[in-house]
Amino acid sequence: MVSDPKPALPHPLPGAIGLSHLSAYDWEAADGVCGGSPHLHLVCTEAYVVTSGRGAVQTLSPDGYRDIPLAAGSIAWFTPGTVHRMVQGGDLRITVLMQNSGLPEAGDAVFTFPPEVLADPEKYAAAAKLPPGTGPETAAAARRRRDLAVEGYLALREALEAGDNGPYLEFQRAAARLVRDKVPTWRELWRAGALATAERTGAQLDALEAGEPVHLGEATAHEAAPTRLGGFGMCGRRDEYNLPGTTLPYQGE
Repeated sequence: MVSDPKPALPHPLPGAIGLSHLSAYDWEAADGVCGGSPHLHLVCTEAYVVTSGRGAVQTLSPDGYRDIPLAAGSIAWFTPGTVHRMVQGGDLRITVLMQNSGLPEAGDAVFTFPPEVLADPEKYAAAAKLPPGTGPETAAAARRRRDLAVEGYLALREALEAGDNGPYLEFQRAAARLVRDKVPTWRELWRAGALATAERTGAQLDALEAGEPVHLGEATAHEAAPTRLGGFGMCGRRDEYNLPGTTLPYQGE
């Protein structure tokens, strides 16, 4: 009798990161700037690798407001709690690298909606959710979502630039309250993805030290292509990848 084979371990990208490609929105916002929906992540660092065009990423953090220029070849990254807004300057296209198996695409993101929306989980969910598909209805909803996030963001930025970090800190606390119930699910995604990958490295180091690198017998290569083109993400039109060991985009996107 042949026993059932062991389930194959996922082979994620290095460090179990998630990946997507974005073309920044060219919709003009209330302040005359074209770009995406300001938001933050609660437990993930995210990086922008600029592949073409130009623009900027505007950030709010304890060190104040920053406007970081983006051009082909440049990289910018921001740690958990940093509000970021991608700004279009001309054909801006980036590759997004996301910590923790792409957890930002599984819900680790809170938009900078005004306080009255953040205080009501049902209102927040309704404002954040988009209709399925990539047609005009979804585009209109994504633009309304962006505009609402910019409304809250501009108030946060104005206060921070005036030396008042109270609204920014309260936004962080409100964001943490909104995602608290999701933490058990996120913990399981982290354990199955990023943590499992790090633990496999530890086992491989043990094998090398013991002189028995049996894992090298499983060496192979992988390839992937986008699984959806032109989706409406937080910052722009998004090409998504369903990669081994990464999370899938959540329905609010």
